[in-house]
Amino acid sequence: MLALAERLSHYQTDGLTCRPVASGKLVRVVGLTLEATGCRAPIGSLCQVETIHGHMDAEVVGFSGDNLFLMPSEQITGVLPGAKVTPLATDSGLPVGMELLGRVIDGVGNPLDGLGPLYTEKRAKFNSDPINPLSRKPISEPLDVGIKAINGLLTVGKGQRIGLFAGSGVGKSVTLGMMTRGTTAQVVVVGLIGERGREVKEFIDEILGVDGRQRSVVVAAPADSSPLMRLKGCQTALTIAEYFRDQGLDVLLLMDSLTRFAQAQREIALSVGEPPATKGYPPSVFAKLPALVERAGNGSQEHGSITAFFTVLTEGDDLQDPIADASRAILDGHIVLSREMADAGHYPAIDVEKSVSRVMPQVTNEEQILMSKAVRQVLSVCRKNQDLVSIGAYKPGSDPAIDSAFTLKPKLDNFLQQGMQETVPYDMSISMLRNLLQVPVEE
Repeated sequence: MLALAERLSHYQTDGLTCRPVASGKLVRVVGLTLEATGCRAPIGSLCQVETIHGHMDAEVVGFSGDNLFLMPSEQITGVLPGAKVTPLATDSGLPVGMELLGRVIDGVGNPLDGLGPLYTEKRAKFNSDPINPLSRKPISEPLDVGIKAINGLLTVGKGQRIGLFAGSGVGKSVTLGMMTRGTTAQVVVVGLIGERGREVKEFIDEILGVDGRQRSVVVAAPADSSPLMRLKGCQTALTIAEYFRDQGLDVLLLMDSLTRFAQAQREIALSVGEPPATKGYPPSVFAKLPALVERAGNGSQEHGSITAFFTVLTEGDDLQDPIADASRAILDGHIVLSREMADAGHYPAIDVEKSVSRVMPQVTNEEQILMSKAVRQVLSVCRKNQDLVSIGAYKPGSDPAIDSAFTLKPKLDNFLQQGMQETVPYDMSISMLRNLLQVPVEE
């Protein structure tokens, strides 16, 4: 106990501040990590490493004996053996405030948009304390996302966490952009994590647009960023969303993608010696996923909500991929984008049969639940009998259910498709679905 007290006496902590007393030196570079000796700092604190180009920031991600493992926030260049490593006296945290609206920042809050520095009065920790589950407001009302297929058949509730599962090039980013423009949420926070740099600018200029950007905050950590920056980018997006939620606002959080977060954690964990477990992913990945996802959702009664869409990249369109499987278990529903539908020009390529919103019964009425079931039944009948009809083996009139399903299918396909710039409000989506199924309006 005395030894622990002596160690802790080297530090002065006050939440965001930690003041170690000694500097050390760099003894080894292994893969993506730096190993330093001669200094002490807690995990999660920041250090500065001397390079021939100046100082490089790095975070303490582990230790072995008296040696610290550091993960730099940028590419490892210009590092010399024995370079000086200095633990930073303070960690100022992440700038948060209304000034963030309309801005594009990197994984640690530095502006990327060329609009000048950020001046905010408040700072927040990257990792907030968990919310007591009993203090959260229940999910009781729907959120309009502007996409009729989701509004009508996969209704999302305020405070829900839902996954958008798809392979590469199936339309995840476009679908997120449609939600950004069409949602009734007051603030939109977009996390572009591990994406191509070209796609970041395209998303901001073309998909998000001028109107969508005015009420949005974009956090960008492209694919060429270090694993630490990609990891921090996800935490930054959640921290900003939590700030706006605590101001009583309804927030739509779009995270693209949760898979890149898991891959960044895998790179860091393997670099510090954690053994791989499932398909190369170490156990810490599956511990950090729920810790990140649980930060979204409803706050207490006086707070607002964070409705979160986490995209999950399914390798080879395999929904049983370890990250996809783990994500489905911790989210409140999943929307699957089909490559076959995308190849056929059906956008958004939402596979209604494979998708589900777990809170839909709590935020909709019985009529909409029955309409959603009816649509699923029609799609199921058409899928099962498509081959018979295509080769002419089915004779019309043999089965009224099949005849009815294939008669309705063209109209249903038209309902499920939507232009990229088109926005369909929630009430209009329900009305269109009711007219499609010819359901009488209750007076």
